[in-house]
Amino acid sequence: MNNLKDEAQFAVCINNKNHPASLELHKIYVVLIDEEATKDGDLRIVDESGEDYLYSADYFVIIELPKIVQNSVLAIA
Repeated sequence: MNNLKDEAQFAVCINNKNHPASLELHKIYVVLIDEEATKDGDLRIVDESGEDYLYSADYFVIIELPKIVQNSVLAIA
């Protein structure tokens, strides 16, 4: 979990058109750093299954969270 805390970003889902079972609109998701995915226009998201998958980056908006909110989100990721 320490690596996740150090390297995680966060994003809000703004489109779940092709993935309604995997992504909830307006939910905050953990984004894992994946430079290759980013180059391809994707983000590695920890989705509703609890696993990380690639999704189109335009389904999300990257956000910054206060540390206390980051810890809360990571506690359930």
